[in-house]
Amino acid sequence: MSPVSDFRKNKLKHVFNVFFDVNHSGNIDRKDFELAVQQVCNMRGWDENSPNFQSTKSRMMSVWDGLQQSADDDQDGQVSLDEWCSMWEAFARNPESASDWQNTYMDLMFDIIDTSGDGSIDQNEFSAVCDHYHISRQESLAAYKKFSDNGTINVTRNVFHTYWREYFSSDDESALGNFIFGKTSFI
Repeated sequence: MSPVSDFRKNKLKHVFNVFFDVNHSGNIDRKDFELAVQQVCNMRGWDENSPNFQSTKSRMMSVWDGLQQSADDDQDGQVSLDEWCSMWEAFARNPESASDWQNTYMDLMFDIIDTSGDGSIDQNEFSAVCDHYHISRQESLAAYKKFSDNGTINVTRNVFHTYWREYFSSDDESALGNFIFGKTSFI
């Protein structure tokens, strides 16, 4: 297997650290996903008894189960950064054949960002979600400007799917998908 480029590794580290390693332990484990469910649902105002909470929890835990099965090579109940990068390097060889959990994650991220539920991601939705993940408004607005091509691209679920695959597989530093997680530089 070819090594992950520094550029792509920096993208992978960003998602690992900001969106997955919620408790900042240096590894991803089930507890991170339990905390993520709470954070996402609190951000959206969903209490534990709501159908949205239960759906989010179910989807998040299926992502964890799939991630652990795909990436936890030493079967210690945690996914290290090296295991994470190795798993995404395998994905990069054939991004069109994403596993079920990867597709669930891709759709879940779109649904988390599309807070209005109108089927597209606008600048305010994107910036608000990035703010929740402690990405500065200035950085998130610059990232949105890039991946929406200055607002000329309507970022629908299908567009987001294309960008998501680019994010995890492309070494092209100008690919619009590089910016969907709110960061504009990976150097």
